[in-house]
Amino acid sequence: MAMLQQIIDRRLSGKNKSIGNRERFLRRYRGQIRDAVRKAVSGRGIRDLERSEDITLPRRDVSEPVFGHGPGGNREYVHPGNQEYLKGDRIARPPGGGSGKGKGSGEAGDSGEGDDDFVFTLTREEFMQVFFEDLALPHLVRTQLAEVPEWKSHRAGFKSDGNPSSLHVVRSMRGALARRIALGGEGRIALHRLEAELLRLELEPGADEPPASERIAALKAEIAEVRRTAKHVPYIDPIDLRFRNRVRVPVPSAKAVMFCLMDVSGSMDESRKDMSKRFFMLLYLFLTRHYEKIELVFIRHHTQAQEVSEEEFFRATETGGTVVSSALVLMEEIVRARYP
Repeated sequence: MAMLQQIIDRRLSGKNKSIGNRERFLRRYRGQIRDAVRKAVSGRGIRDLERSEDITLPRRDVSEPVFGHGPGGNREYVHPGNQEYLKGDRIARPPGGGSGKGKGSGEAGDSGEGDDDFVFTLTREEFMQVFFEDLALPHLVRTQLAEVPEWKSHRAGFKSDGNPSSLHVVRSMRGALARRIALGGEGRIALHRLEAELLRLELEPGADEPPASERIAALKAEIAEVRRTAKHVPYIDPIDLRFRNRVRVPVPSAKAVMFCLMDVSGSMDESRKDMSKRFFMLLYLFLTRHYEKIELVFIRHHTQAQEVSEEEFFRATETGGTVVSSALVLMEEIVRARYP
């Protein structure tokens, strides 16, 4: 009988073997996670969009169905640690209600037990994915927001292969010298020892007679062999070559200033303010892909315009009419004064 086998390829999962379970969990509780991300976005600043977030789900939302005994019937339970009662004993009801579910007159204590909410951390990529899904952006726009158009080449040490034009001569010669010193160290020690012994025998009387003459001839042969072996060590070897290593790193192009203008008259309710905040976050995220430093200027207006902080820009409530030109005039004045 043939057996059905299922092979799961986890080579792309890296060390995180539970990534499949995590993805299923995110799909299952997509609605609760989306609501939690909305609340997180409303409490964040524009500059704090790209970071992870701790998501809290109520215990009732992640509860699993379980099988249990229905009410009624005769059942026997085994309770550990019982040293007072025997089978068939009748246990009296606790006086004063106690901690049961009856209508007691006791007060709830401050050290009772309960179920904690389920808390887990959304990574930066997961948070941004839910944020984009909530905005209902096309996939092409998401790709454009994630790209970095400009690259710059930076030096990153040396490598053992490369183009001849990137050869570092000094570093290569230094490596070759170190290799020759390391390989020829033992030979030089032996050569010095043999030469010292040869000089000592030549200065002794009777050096021309055997056995001194035979020993001198043997020493000369060994010295010649050691010198011949030392010449076989190449002056420079391919393993000595070092080339300049350069890597491409993303570099934003320049500085920019982002003006956030919003009407705070009575017609702007909380839903419209939340929509405008999401738009400003999306615009700031786009600018961070193209500029190194971004300065934010917040201008709110009704009949009159004024520059405020980010907290006042989204939280403060005012009433009045709507005169958009006042905000445009103030923005032009700020541009001329600060950014000529």
